[in-house]
Amino acid sequence: MIAKLSEEESFALLSSRRLARLACIADGEPYVVPVNYVCDDISIIVHSLPGTKIDAMRSNPRVCVQIDEIKDQFNWASVLAFGNYKEMISGAARERAMALLLAGFPDLTPVESVIARDAGAPAPVIFRVLIDRVTGIREG
Repeated sequence: MIAKLSEEESFALLSSRRLARLACIADGEPYVVPVNYVCDDISIIVHSLPGTKIDAMRSNPRVCVQIDEIKDQFNWASVLAFGNYKEMISGAARERAMALLLAGFPDLTPVESVIARDAGAPAPVIFRVLIDRVTGIREG
């Protein structure tokens, strides 16, 4: 039987995961990509190289993030977090966000690996999704 998750249960599940799907609008079309993230109670923190999703979110900051916990077809939970893209530009905020990301991902992620190998690569964009609404459901 499908049941709603409370806001607290939804945030707890969101905080326990590290892989999400980020949805935005790119050139008038829905655009969904997987992202690694950490959650800090009010936002989802992500980093990325510049590209389609960053351009899209700079144009339209309204986004949605979706995560799952799937044991099998009868035992799963899913959370949607709605919010706004906010780029981390200032030194202190950016450093804190990067520290949280590195704590969540102690091994180099693909973005840092590219930067480490190629001094001419663009700097990663660190951003947060400021959550204003979260919903969740579960089965089992």
